[in-house]
Amino acid sequence: MNAIRKFTVYKQSNGKENIIYLSGELDLSAASELATVLDSVVHKGNEVLTLDLKELRYIDSTGIGMIVSVLKVRAAMKAAFRIHHIPAKVQRLFELTGIARYLVDREDQSQNQGVTERKEEII
Repeated sequence: MNAIRKFTVYKQSNGKENIIYLSGELDLSAASELATVLDSVVHKGNEVLTLDLKELRYIDSTGIGMIVSVLKVRAAMKAAFRIHHIPAKVQRLFELTGIARYLVDREDQSQNQGVTERKEEII
């Protein structure tokens, strides 16, 4: 019997940017898988770090906490961190938990639709 994976993470790197694609349900059971991928790139301050949430269907407090941790590390390093394609349900959770204020929606209709980036420092 094959178990259906409820979360997948895929990393794409080109030396200038690391894009991490999240798909499915990011919860406590998936946290270690994401942490492994994040740990390999979060401290690479000379490279942009991008999370693409287009295929993310669910995120719990563990996943939100991981994003907050990345925000803090990247802010301390003054390194670029972006979040692309935030689903409406996830955006609503970001707003309810207060982390949306640390992200700015930089919608450019021609290129960057749904792109968000840190706009202030997290203490």
